[in-house]
Amino acid sequence: MEYVPETRQQLILCCECGTAIPPNPANMCVNCVRSMVDITEGIPKQATVHWCKNCERYLQPPATWLACDLESRELLALCLKKLRGLTKVRLIDAGFIWTEPHSRRIKIKLTIQKEVFAATILQQSFEVEYVVASMMCPDCTKVMAQNTWKAMVQVRQKVDHQRTFFYLEQLILKHNAHQDTINIKEVKGGLDFHFAQRAHAIKMVDFLASMVPTRSKTSEQLISSDIHSGTSNYKFTYSVELIPICKDDLVAMPKKAANSLGQIAPLVLCTRVGNAVHLIDPKTLQTASVTGQVFWRDETITPVCSMRDLKEFYVLDVDILGPRHGRYALADITVQRMADVGKNDNEIIVRSHLGNLLSFGDTVLGYDLMSANINNDNFESLNPDDVPSVVLVKKSYPERRRKRKQRNWRLKTLDKDEGDLAPKKQDQEKLDADFETFLRDLEEDPELRQNINLYKDTSAIERANGGMDDDNMDDDEELPEVPLEELLDDLRIGGDDDEDYDDPMAM
Repeated sequence: MEYVPETRQQLILCCECGTAIPPNPANMCVNCVRSMVDITEGIPKQATVHWCKNCERYLQPPATWLACDLESRELLALCLKKLRGLTKVRLIDAGFIWTEPHSRRIKIKLTIQKEVFAATILQQSFEVEYVVASMMCPDCTKVMAQNTWKAMVQVRQKVDHQRTFFYLEQLILKHNAHQDTINIKEVKGGLDFHFAQRAHAIKMVDFLASMVPTRSKTSEQLISSDIHSGTSNYKFTYSVELIPICKDDLVAMPKKAANSLGQIAPLVLCTRVGNAVHLIDPKTLQTASVTGQVFWRDETITPVCSMRDLKEFYVLDVDILGPRHGRYALADITVQRMADVGKNDNEIIVRSHLGNLLSFGDTVLGYDLMSANINNDNFESLNPDDVPSVVLVKKSYPERRRKRKQRNWRLKTLDKDEGDLAPKKQDQEKLDADFETFLRDLEEDPELRQNINLYKDTSAIERANGGMDDDNMDDDEELPEVPLEELLDDLRIGGDDDEDYDDPMAM
């Protein structure tokens, strides 16, 4: 066996302190190099960042304001740009050191390298403390001053309920279309959105037009002018009118308009309102879509009955006539008015699209055209043979069971200025009823929920899990619910926003 001699590393003595060290170009130990050379010299250990407490944005000099979360990449990049001297060293690592959010201090630990002698690189870590100073940004400064809005969008709809505005509010929240507003004011019949720039108002008008059929017009008002420079200051107003047709409305149209929509019947039912109005003939399941351009062209398509005209009927028999078409099936349904149940044998046979949704013993909402007082030119011009006795709209559920049912979800609402429009008691009750109807529509219509963010109500879920649900004690039929997998986790910072979620005073 061959003997291999043990190799030992050659050591030298540090020229300053005499410590044995491996050879290096400086012939000095690390401690002596650090004592003689400070590579952090010229880099400030304290700095100031400016923060607007109104919009919670940070100033990036010279005049850019950025929205940054605490301990985010954006905030780290902004802080590093505040340090002079970093260009002379090599930045190896940078990270936040946790501080109390209310302390108005941000601490960052930096690791840098620099060549101090020939072929000698020194690495060093140090901390930088930033003081967060409050400073109002120019946008918020204009908002705090009076009469600073440059453009206003007035949204109106000529209907006697607020369901469309509840739906529109949720669309605005989901797409964050209200981020540039400086104020949202409730007025009679709609909302007013105020903006600091005209471009933001035009963006809101385009957003509304992409969500629901609308028409708009623009007006401007001269505020001031400078004859020397030839510049003028204007305020712009955009008036946006929403289509006056809502979900579940009964719609009548002239024969010419019906023929242009694919020979559909002149009396149809509105099933959904999106960027177009979706109509269905309950007697044939034929569908059609009416865009805003078609509707506003001559305005001959008009609603004749709305949700406040719905009556309740009792289902006696369902005879399916054909295969299922989408979520509907054509059927002859025998119904009786709820007021006549147990009193007489007045039965009505209705051809409806709700064949697969109804069965014996159910209750259904519909329009009783035999007893309705309708004042509409399109309806009066219809052939009597084309007017059914009853138009069934949707399945209904016992009110007593709905009141006992607790929802495990909630909606967010816009922060609106009520102003002088304080609702009276009667108006408040009407508004609450409209909001409750909108919530029930969300529970019953999965297509309607696709465009809306629904959030988990943790307290309601805990109460439901901890208590015993007595809804099924006296009735085997289940109420429509929103599946738990469709709900979003509600992430809130602070507790002041909790009061806004279940507030029915949205519109």
